[in-house]
Amino acid sequence: MSEKKWIKNIGEQRFILTLLGKELLEKKQLPKYINGWNYHQMTSSFWERLSLLVQVISNLMFGETRYIPIQKNKEVHSWLKSTLKSINLPKMDLGTTVYSELEDCFEAGNGFDPAIVVIRLTGFQQIGLTPLQAAKQLNLDFHDYQIGFTNTIHYLLQKIEEDGSEFKILPFLVKGLMKNDELTLSTRKTQRLLNEGYTLDMIANIRHLKLSTIEDHLVELALNIENFSIDTYVDIELQNKILEISHQIATKQLKLIREKIVTATYFQIRLVLAKYGDR
Repeated sequence: MSEKKWIKNIGEQRFILTLLGKELLEKKQLPKYINGWNYHQMTSSFWERLSLLVQVISNLMFGETRYIPIQKNKEVHSWLKSTLKSINLPKMDLGTTVYSELEDCFEAGNGFDPAIVVIRLTGFQQIGLTPLQAAKQLNLDFHDYQIGFTNTIHYLLQKIEEDGSEFKILPFLVKGLMKNDELTLSTRKTQRLLNEGYTLDMIANIRHLKLSTIEDHLVELALNIENFSIDTYVDIELQNKILEISHQIATKQLKLIREKIVTATYFQIRLVLAKYGDR
């Protein structure tokens, strides 16, 4: 992208769009619902739940009891058993309710083809297509299909999150999945290694990342996980000093704080402000 002048480097690991890049984006129809920050951790679980729910309800409506579940995940099977007991509807109304709720969702959205998801669904005497088969049937490049599928799933997640009170069944699909957990996937990997006792330098070597990137992950952990301890990286006395100076000069600007406490590193200041800055 840099060679094609679509983006411009403005610092270490930092880029901005050029005018040419902006023009290119305006011409392209980008998927507007993809929201990996909020939904990347629940995308697969949501799809497993949705596909199994549709299969089971579809066969239930036709009185079919002999079929192979489309999902093998035992947790999803347990979720469905408990959900079917919790849904306060007559059994024979389940099919029409799921159908109408999904139809309402798809009609309210735009910029995507619901078939991207629908042709993957399995039901009574009908097997859903694989991603490769679906891409071929819709005459899409496989990667474009995968992006479109994720876009549609994220749209459904967003719709259920925003308008869940309008539905009787769909909110069950996200129960326990919406954890307000904003950790990025990369930070999660660092967190696992930290929990296994590795030092920051060791993690940087294992993951082939810069130490500064691993430090960024720690700041993210301090910001998002309430019981995450920073005592290993900043002793209590220095933590109090950083907070005291920050309050005294009424700023969170790292440079101004460091001028007052030269013994603290920028990383330590960031860590303390991430952990306690708003308290």
